[in-house]
Amino acid sequence: MTSQSLAPVLDHVDATLDAALERLKALLRIASISTDPAYKHACDQAADWMVQDLRSLGFTAQKHPTTGHPMVVAKDQGAGGLHVLFYGHYDVQPVDPLNLWHRDPFDPAIEETPAGTVIRGRGAADDKGQLMTFVEACRAWKAVHGSLPVRVSMFFEGEEESGSPSLVPYMKDHASDLKADIALICDTGMFDPQTPAITTALRGLAKLELEITGPDKDLHSGMYGGAAINPAHVLARILADLHDDTGRVTLNGFYDGLPELTNAQAEQWDALGFDAAGFLGGVGLSVPAGEQNRSVLEMIWSRPTCEINGMNSGYTGAGFKTVLPSKASAKVSFRLVGTQDPDAILRAFDAHVQARLPADCSYEILDAEGAGATTMPIDHPAFEAARQALSDEWPRPAAFIGCGGSIPIAGYFQTLLGMDSMLIGFGRDDDALHSPNEKYDLEAFHKGIRSWVRILDALSRV
Repeated sequence: MTSQSLAPVLDHVDATLDAALERLKALLRIASISTDPAYKHACDQAADWMVQDLRSLGFTAQKHPTTGHPMVVAKDQGAGGLHVLFYGHYDVQPVDPLNLWHRDPFDPAIEETPAGTVIRGRGAADDKGQLMTFVEACRAWKAVHGSLPVRVSMFFEGEEESGSPSLVPYMKDHASDLKADIALICDTGMFDPQTPAITTALRGLAKLELEITGPDKDLHSGMYGGAAINPAHVLARILADLHDDTGRVTLNGFYDGLPELTNAQAEQWDALGFDAAGFLGGVGLSVPAGEQNRSVLEMIWSRPTCEINGMNSGYTGAGFKTVLPSKASAKVSFRLVGTQDPDAILRAFDAHVQARLPADCSYEILDAEGAGATTMPIDHPAFEAARQALSDEWPRPAAFIGCGGSIPIAGYFQTLLGMDSMLIGFGRDDDALHSPNEKYDLEAFHKGIRSWVRILDALSRV
């Protein structure tokens, strides 16, 4: 059911979709790659574009310089009631390898595919297309009624894809300016193409690089093999010992602070009908790894992980070189849930290495850092209001779900600003985020705008 005030806004969205797509394509043409200094001007350009577009809607919008790329903050003063802060990021990932793209990454186009119509281009899904669903929803409300149904602020950063080095300092310095009743984040996906979702649990992340050193130079494996310690062997043994035969992580205290899945959560997740075989089959796998007696959905939403993300030692070029390496290194990460302490886990890893380090070897842990998991309490009435609004737009009822990834901004909103976040996005598993030929489904963009129109209306009654 649509209210009398809501129906014409939805109609306006439908009638002006082509214009909304043209605005999105204009933003997608800006190569705002935050991690490459060569694109600093483009990041500035993207921030300026956002400022001008938001000002055209009547927002007071400003670009705020940082030590890196600028922040954009916009406010609408025309409505009272609930105050929401919408967050997104205008920066994008690098496009390499360029030869795998089917077209210029920054020449966006509407394409027909066997699965439907898509918007192709870097940033189409992550996160320009997603953030513009909210902006376009605000545009539609203003066009029809002249005002928004709730008080809206927006906060866009340009460093999300490069580790957000300026984010926390900026948030601390501008906390009073950013504070709202609740944050809205559109940087997640649907449960499936017909089932919208509100993500209420994000895993934390701890990461490090371990470097083992043995001999003071690479050695001839015929002259020294067997007599000299091989740091590659040492590293392999240390890494292999991170898991036992049941898939559990062996670090001391690793599972401290880990909650078990509640019966209510388990029942809701079971009702989603998750296709574990299809999920694994889609990437060429068939057998679940990880902890025994855990479902695949549990593994990726509610259980912690220890993963080896990269290993390097010795000669890895073409052909063969019988070298005994001087050094061996690995990049290791931990996805965390509940109240698992990332600092404690990094210390436990250090102790794990020390206990297994043989004579004549030394080690160094580099770039160790971490952030805890984030869980949103869904008892705030805004969550159920948004869930119902999403359910009214999509074929299947919206679900509260977990997410295997990490979105640090949600945790920062909690710890620095004291407010919870609703993570609502319209991405799909095949969007090719961070990969060549990134796309965003036209349906996701269109119904995403309509979804935010409905959510803003629903929040006006909270």
